Amino acid sequence: MKFTDFMLHEDVIKYIELNHFEEPTMIQEKVIPLALKGKDIIGVSQTGTGKTHAFLIPLFNRIDATSNEVQAIVTAPTRELALQIYSKALEMQKVNKDIRIKLITGGTEKSKMSAQLRNQPQLVIGTPGRLKDLFLNEQSLMLQTAKMFVVDEADMTLEYGFLEDIDQICSRMRKVQMLSFSATVPEQLRLFLKKYMHQPETVDIKVDKKFKPRIEHVLIPCKHHSYSDMLLKLLPTFHPYLCLIFANTRQEASEATESMRNAGYGVIELHGDLSSRERRSAMKDIEQGKHNYIVASDIAARGMDIEGVSHVVSLGFPKELDFYIHRAGRTGRAGKKGICFALYNDKDEPAIRQLQVKGIHFEHKRVVGNELSELKPIFFKRKRNDDPLEKEIAKIVKNKKQKVKPGYKKKQKIQVEKLKKKHKRALIQTEIKKQAKEKAKARQIASKSED
Repeated sequence: MKFTDFMLHEDVIKYIELNHFEEPTMIQEKVIPLALKGKDIIGVSQTGTGKTHAFLIPLFNRIDATSNEVQAIVTAPTRELALQIYSKALEMQKVNKDIRIKLITGGTEKSKMSAQLRNQPQLVIGTPGRLKDLFLNEQSLMLQTAKMFVVDEADMTLEYGFLEDIDQICSRMRKVQMLSFSATVPEQLRLFLKKYMHQPETVDIKVDKKFKPRIEHVLIPCKHHSYSDMLLKLLPTFHPYLCLIFANTRQEASEATESMRNAGYGVIELHGDLSSRERRSAMKDIEQGKHNYIVASDIAARGMDIEGVSHVVSLGFPKELDFYIHRAGRTGRAGKKGICFALYNDKDEPAIRQLQVKGIHFEHKRVVGNELSELKPIFFKRKRNDDPLEKEIAKIVKNKKQKVKPGYKKKQKIQVEKLKKKHKRALIQTEIKKQAKEKAKARQIASKSED
């Protein structure tokens, strides 16, 4: 299939040619014709599948540049994501200078932003909180005229608590075509979409085998070194096209960046502690391929489509182990081979074991000079009874020589089962408390990101 098969307007075809697209990706092939027919769409796909243009192309095809009103809205849960979408959309102005596209996010004074909205943009791209503020509180952005509404990274939007802002916007709009895109569709998100969508079409893109990531996972022990020190020892052992370095905290990201810069490496820094100006500068540097190294936090980088990542370095393991899988998945795309180095300490053993259970195979290596050499696993030799649960079970069944009453085996079995259930309940309660803390922290971070 070709883009010309979609019967698009001439300026949209020029926009496609400007981006050097030869043929539609799987999600574009499915979404574009449905969107052109006015269908509500639930798109399920991973980052890097071409979903941004899957909604931008039909949006531009329906926008009337002669009409001075908002016709389409795109929301993203973070400023970085909104800026990335805006950068891709802005290319359309090279084809049609009359189309007004506006980025609406935190970091700019409301009064200044309101003054810039005397002429309403036809396409608005922004974060939910600031869009709601300018629409409902400042009343300077007239979103009620829009006919198309795109919620990008919808699961992340739900996770950060921004669906309520979108709800307040949509509840004051007339009939609108809604398109939602995310990697997953949790039940709470489905309930929201059901409220605003009419007989939606679900487009679930499974990654083609030939495009599945080919990733080599390599464990590098830190021993007595800090992550930043070990990172500097590791970097001379490989020469990346683009290396994405993930830190678990903003402080660790800043420390790694400072260490690399002091050692003479050109680095792009991307995390929540940056000012709006620094964020915009970082995004511009990434887009222009200014440096070969990017140090980022999971939240800042999530959902961003960063092309050409040949290597990933994980400074330790995140609490949410799926984040490690997302980190590693940034490389090895489109059939190319990628490498994910994971720096670790003894405390990371449980995380490594869980990832192995999920099917990830780790190579063990160490840095010797400016090279990597094979290493035997150094902490995977613990006996089973080091497990607290196994110790408790051992206490119940340990003395085999003592005199026993009839039916003792049955009683032991009942005791062991009770102990396992108690242990399981304790783990569940701990996990619930942990998730509650993480959600509260995520809302705090998201609120800060939105300001």
